Amino acid sequence: MELRVIAIDGPAGSGKSTVARAVADALGLEYLDTGAMYRSVTFAALRSDVDPADTDAVGELAAGLEITVDNGVVTVDGVDATIEIRGPEVTRAVSTVAANPTVRTELVSRQREWARRRGGGVIEGRDIGSVVFPDALLKVYLTASEDARAGRRAKEVTDLDYETVAADLARRDALDQGRASSPLVEVGGAIAIDTTDREVDAIVAEVLRLVDAADSGAP
Repeated sequence: MELRVIAIDGPAGSGKSTVARAVADALGLEYLDTGAMYRSVTFAALRSDVDPADTDAVGELAAGLEITVDNGVVTVDGVDATIEIRGPEVTRAVSTVAANPTVRTELVSRQREWARRRGGGVIEGRDIGSVVFPDALLKVYLTASEDARAGRRAKEVTDLDYETVAADLARRDALDQGRASSPLVEVGGAIAIDTTDREVDAIVAEVLRLVDAADSGAP
């Protein structure tokens, strides 16, 4: 069965989640936030006192976890972790966990199975168009200025100031782009959209036009 996947990649704070959810709603497709899955593994490691940098231990932990990401609610082994996975402790450690090749292999397999069961979906992350679904119907790469991305994240994380958030974003960018396994890249064939000074509705409308063009086979 051919999967109808819209892949939305980009760095933290570029607007992936907001845009992907709106596109999924407009198309009547399900939406998957793959970043929440990596955060879930990180949450489980911290909760179990496992060092996020312990490659073998975290890889073994990931293989046995039950992770559910559904309509914005995230559960890890039956525990509602929706709020905790967005906290500063998980945010600081998630790039280390996401660089773990064993974790990535496990979660990529789960992401592909998620899409297979649904016939596709709108899937966002950092390696969806490059690794998880290189044959996606549409590959979009969202980006934005560092100031815009830090400003957005600072509003979401009220217990951290702008300077701390900006420093954390810069560190995460370096880790995500420099990791050996599935680094964050603007893959060939992806359509880049700069979200810096644009309204969400306009970005969503552009992505929907791109989906229409892809559906019709237009260049």
